[in-house]
Amino acid sequence: MTSSADHLSAQELETLSTKAISAKDVAYCPYSKFRVGACVLTQTGEYFHGANVENAAYPVGTCAERVALGTAVVAGHRDFKAIAVATDIEPAASPCGMCRQFIREFCTSSFPIFMYDGQGNFTMKTIGELLPDSFGPDDLPGAKEQS
Repeated sequence: MTSSADHLSAQELETLSTKAISAKDVAYCPYSKFRVGACVLTQTGEYFHGANVENAAYPVGTCAERVALGTAVVAGHRDFKAIAVATDIEPAASPCGMCRQFIREFCTSSFPIFMYDGQGNFTMKTIGELLPDSFGPDDLPGAKEQS
């Protein structure tokens, strides 16, 4: 569990943004036409990207943030430095509530989320700012014994 934006190099931020923005190109969004790309950076320097995948039964789709983070998790990663999310709109969109809770599962409240708009400009907020007073794995009974 990690991190804050000051632990990110300029090169890491550039790579994170480039991969999140380019991930929009593979989004499957025939219904909403709302492309979202995401990229998560692990503490070991690996990047995992994802894009939103819709379904004719709208609530069954999967957000880009959960695709990227879930892919990293199933590859064995649990410690992350940052995530970037990119859309085509202005201002930039932030992760939905479900994605915020999903991010919080693996990251502390200081974890940075970089949100990119359609022009490539970004805003950064922490998961703690986007999900204040959150509920995480440490809040469950017995969590400390299992870690």
